[in-house]
Amino acid sequence: MSGTLNKVMLIGHLGDEVKMHYFEGGNCIGRFPIATNEVYTNKSTNERISNTEWHNIVVRNKAAEICEKYLSKGDKVYIEGRLKTRKWTDDKGLERYSTEIHCIDFTFLTGKSEGENSQQTTAKPQSHTQSSSPTQEHSVEHEPTTNDDLPF
Repeated sequence: MSGTLNKVMLIGHLGDEVKMHYFEGGNCIGRFPIATNEVYTNKSTNERISNTEWHNIVVRNKAAEICEKYLSKGDKVYIEGRLKTRKWTDDKGLERYSTEIHCIDFTFLTGKSEGENSQQTTAKPQSHTQSSSPTQEHSVEHEPTTNDDLPF
């Protein structure tokens, strides 16, 4: 196989509020951490072990604004994206590296009774159109939706 794949799928909880950064020309990005947990039992000691892994999420433009509006610390979210490592220089002049997940798709998983969000929301960040379905699920799609008779 000659192709490559850079794809990440995570379900986790927000560790902080979405931090927005705005640029000239109207573009923006949102950044937030999510935590994923792994729980297992140590077979030799029968002790229950829990590990938390933190992931830095980056979302752009309209999708960033949606995340800022509807996501809060502690909310559960599905994130789909790709890994990107960035090189930067800290205040002391040392080169540092950060690995981030650049979000391509997300779904809010916190239900009505679990938080302030009153609906499940799905978005694909690189688009600027929004449509609504009767089930109150909001989507931002890459492709325009059509009303044909196909069941899928």
